[in-house]
Amino acid sequence: MLKYDGQRGNVEVREHHSELLSDNPRGDSCDRKVAVWTPPGYGETQDRYPVLVYLAAYTSSGLKSLNWDGFTENLPERLDRLVGTGEMKPAIVVMPDGFTALGGNQYIDSPAVGPWASYLTQELVPWIDQQFRTLPGRNHRGLFGFSSGGYGALVHGMMHADVWGSIACHSGDLYFPYACVPDFPPAVDTLRRFDGDPAAFLKKISGKVKYRGSDIMTLMTLALCAFYDPDTDNPERIQLPFDPKTGELIEERWQNWLRWDPVEMVSRHAESLKSLNLLYLDCGFRDQYRLHHGARIMASRLENHGIDHRYEEFDDDHSSIQYRYDVSLPLLVESLLP
Repeated sequence: MLKYDGQRGNVEVREHHSELLSDNPRGDSCDRKVAVWTPPGYGETQDRYPVLVYLAAYTSSGLKSLNWDGFTENLPERLDRLVGTGEMKPAIVVMPDGFTALGGNQYIDSPAVGPWASYLTQELVPWIDQQFRTLPGRNHRGLFGFSSGGYGALVHGMMHADVWGSIACHSGDLYFPYACVPDFPPAVDTLRRFDGDPAAFLKKISGKVKYRGSDIMTLMTLALCAFYDPDTDNPERIQLPFDPKTGELIEERWQNWLRWDPVEMVSRHAESLKSLNLLYLDCGFRDQYRLHHGARIMASRLENHGIDHRYEEFDDDHSSIQYRYDVSLPLLVESLLP
């Protein structure tokens, strides 16, 4: 693929220390690397810009969005082209590292993983405004992501609309009965090798050189357990939503998960969603994790509550769909301009 050969923005990686993430139960570093893309001409003017914050998918990090790829663009290259060709107005784009010992992040506060929503809203955002020439205020600040990152963006639009003015959710985790439950039986099978003990599984894979696909999927299920249904008395313990021997759902545990399902959250946060400048959702209608069904349900719930939004489906699955940022990012920036 030919890369854009016009004027480019600048990328720098800075270290950001978090007090909130100190002493988290997973032992993750509280010193996080944050990549920041500034548009062409940023260093030659005193102009201020809207801000977009990117939330990475499960198993990924904002730092991975800097990786070179022979067949497509990384995120800075995409931004170079979109801004350089005039398809997108200039903005500052921030790519934080939210990777954890459980393989990723849902970007909500959890005593079992860490206060990640508070980190983003109370520490990272003020730091960005201090370090870069931003247009301050929620009306000039947007959040976007894919998969778990899309989930995080959408939930932040519900719970932290005082911080974020516009949201884009690409193939986000929606409608847990379809998105999550089908992954429980394979996790039961994997955990049987460890007598159904999540701690034994986590100890084993922490020393692995190469993970199987089943390892990653089971690790993801355990990560979701830690975010959606943490054990507040013993945060390091993973509470399963199913019986580890039979796989039968444990209703009390499962109901705690459903409290974090965006389609169930809409009614509780409708006014916050209505306050957004832009709410964008999309999903491929061949998504192998069944998320297109949840996206349709979400769009229907939004419509029923009179919440203005833009929803699109496209002919693809869940993999390598970053090209969809060509649609959402110009819309996000436009919605955040003065």
